[in-house]
Amino acid sequence: MILFVKDENEKQKIAREILNDLPEWFGIPESTQEYIKNVINMPFWIEKENDTVKGFITLKENSPYTCEIYVMGILKKYHKKGIGKLLFNEFYNYAKNKNYEFIQVKTVKEGIYPVYDITNKFYKSLNFKEFECFDSLWDKSNPCQIYIKHIEK
Repeated sequence: MILFVKDENEKQKIAREILNDLPEWFGIPESTQEYIKNVINMPFWIEKENDTVKGFITLKENSPYTCEIYVMGILKKYHKKGIGKLLFNEFYNYAKNKNYEFIQVKTVKEGIYPVYDITNKFYKSLNFKEFECFDSLWDKSNPCQIYIKHIEK
């Protein structure tokens, strides 16, 4: 079941637990702490079954026209079960209802690390398109690929 979470402490607790389960993707402690700190101010959805939160997604507004998947995580044991797509669909409908025109997401460029190739494949499966890659936004060993998706009206 997809739920919207408002409580700031709950958002941080969930983000911390899930991101700590994903060191392959969130292995830089300073970056992970920044995600955990910043989610309190963002729309935040979880996928929960019984008492288990399996994943979450957050929305960051970049402009009146564009929002971003700021951070998303699914517990490793629930990967490849459709949870990411369920969370994204809720995110997408919210963005559409708020009249955003585009969604963007940042990840490491395809071909650099196998785990991020999985991430790239996931976003492409949702019909995100490569927009631009910045070699120096994060650092040279982590080129930042920006994907975009138009929100259909």
